[in-house]
Amino acid sequence: MARARALMADIGPLRESPAFRRLWTGSLLSSVGAAMTGFAVSLQVYDITRSPLAVGGLGVAQMVPTIAIGLLGGSLADAVDRRKLVLVVGICSAAVPVALAAQAFAGLRLVWLLYGLVAVQFSCSAISAPARRTFIPGLLAADQLTAGLALDRLSSQIMMTVGPALAGLITAVPGLGLRACYLADAASFGAALYGLVRLPALAAAGSVVRPGPRAVAEGVRFIGRNKVLAGAFLVDLNATVFALPVALFPAINAERFGGNPRTLGLFTAAIGVGGMASAALSGPVRHVSRQGRAMLGAVAIWGAAFAGFAVVRSLWLTLGLLAVAGAADTFTVVFRGTIVQTTTPDALRGRVTAADYVVGAGGSQIGNLEAGALGSLTSPTVSALSGGLVTLAGVVVIGLALPAFARYRAQADEPLEVSPQVAAPA
Repeated sequence: MARARALMADIGPLRESPAFRRLWTGSLLSSVGAAMTGFAVSLQVYDITRSPLAVGGLGVAQMVPTIAIGLLGGSLADAVDRRKLVLVVGICSAAVPVALAAQAFAGLRLVWLLYGLVAVQFSCSAISAPARRTFIPGLLAADQLTAGLALDRLSSQIMMTVGPALAGLITAVPGLGLRACYLADAASFGAALYGLVRLPALAAAGSVVRPGPRAVAEGVRFIGRNKVLAGAFLVDLNATVFALPVALFPAINAERFGGNPRTLGLFTAAIGVGGMASAALSGPVRHVSRQGRAMLGAVAIWGAAFAGFAVVRSLWLTLGLLAVAGAADTFTVVFRGTIVQTTTPDALRGRVTAADYVVGAGGSQIGNLEAGALGSLTSPTVSALSGGLVTLAGVVVIGLALPAFARYRAQADEPLEVSPQVAAPA
């Protein structure tokens, strides 16, 4: 029993911090709704165009505001009360699924409108996400950080499992369809607001920062000087740009499994199941000290799993390999998040986490566009296979080019600069 408990995710942060517990619960419910919208938009674009490239174009609509606004959003997070910032932007974000539901009820088939609404949604995320990512180190003690990040990743994997699977079932029901997915997302924003309203004030520690390009440049220079941070970002870009063929899912589902929306929902859900299993069994992660090497290994497994996904024909093998990729992704995210938070002072945390967000979200959207474009020029199989193999090669190159990252060892007593006035739970 003791060994079994050691494998399970550490739920201490949920027990000991009411503020973290409310934030985690609200974010979980809201993210399930967001996943349903993500599924519905991709499927609606594919139904209108029958083109993987058009589905990949959603990546452009997501990538442009992420890159253009994300870093400035980080400088804003270092200058104002982060809780108020996320709360205000969250209220504005709720209008997007409402508009998506309205166009679905009206029977519009306007791809440009879908692209525009997605761009607005990701513009809001680019402002709020960097601030939101600073909440966990602001609410938890340093020795609970890795456990808190693992729980945060567990909620993401639950979202990836439940959201697409539920959306696939709802979409297949006559009379519900995509409209119900958008409405469910709009309703889920109530849960997000519940998690935010009772958080303590979460202003950045240190001197007041004036938002703008100069503040952004300061954060970028800090990352450039820190080879461990730079390595973590490059490894993540390698994984998301080359081996995240989500834009190919509708085409591969249509080619191999008849285009059933239930099967398409299982694709993303399988990634979530694998990630949820590894997050639920993340207890040993807190004992891993060579986090750079562990991150390289996890990304190698991720790339190999997607290369296998490209060539197998069995549905169960397809879902199994996607689950393996999801499991590897959980460890990648937890290790990267721990490295980012423990090597960044709080006064710069908004800007560095903004760069982390831009790398993660922007890289995945570039990867969607790349996978969709290559899939249209060649085939979905060639696109997915080449992406997985290039990721494996990239792991080797980064490990050799940045030995400081590969050798990085987290210290048990490594200081995490958390402002004492925000460290206490509400």
